[in-house]
Amino acid sequence: MLTYIFIMSSKIIENALATLRLIVVANGKKKLGALLNGIVALVWIFVTGIVIVDINKDILKIAFFAIGSILGSYLGSLIEERIALGNNILICIIKEKFENTVKNKLNNYQITTICEKDKSYSILLIFLKRKEVKKISKIIKNIDKNSIIISEKAKTLSNIV
Repeated sequence: MLTYIFIMSSKIIENALATLRLIVVANGKKKLGALLNGIVALVWIFVTGIVIVDINKDILKIAFFAIGSILGSYLGSLIEERIALGNNILICIIKEKFENTVKNKLNNYQITTICEKDKSYSILLIFLKRKEVKKISKIIKNIDKNSIIISEKAKTLSNIV
C-alpha cells in the first residue's frame, strides 16, 4: 500500500510543479522555470521507474499513477490561482454616470478612459495585479451592476526588454 501512496503522492508533486513551471515561464521567470523543470524531471524518473517494475503483475500502479497525475494537475492550477503571477488589464464598459464614482473608488490604480461620441457609456482601461482582478471587478459591479468587464493578461514593455 505504501508503494501506491508513494506513486500517487509523487505524481501529485510532479504535476503540480509542472503546472506551476508553465505559468512561471509564461510570466518571464525563466530561471525559476528551469529549476522547477529539473525537479519535475527527477520526480518523474523516480516514480516512473517504480511504476514500470513488474507493471504487468500490478496494474494498480498505473491507476495510482493516473490518479496522482489528475490530482497534481488540479492542485497545480489551484496553487497558481492563489499565487496569481502577472498583471492584467480590465476593460470595463460602464454607464457614463458611474465613471467618476468608479475612478474615485479606484484612485490608486492606473485608469484610462475611452469616451464614446454618444457618451451614454464609458470604457475604462484599468491596469492592475492579477491578484486584484476579482476584488476590483466586485467593486465595479457594486457600482454598476450592468457593467461589462473583460480581463486580459498584460505585460509592460519594460518587462519584455
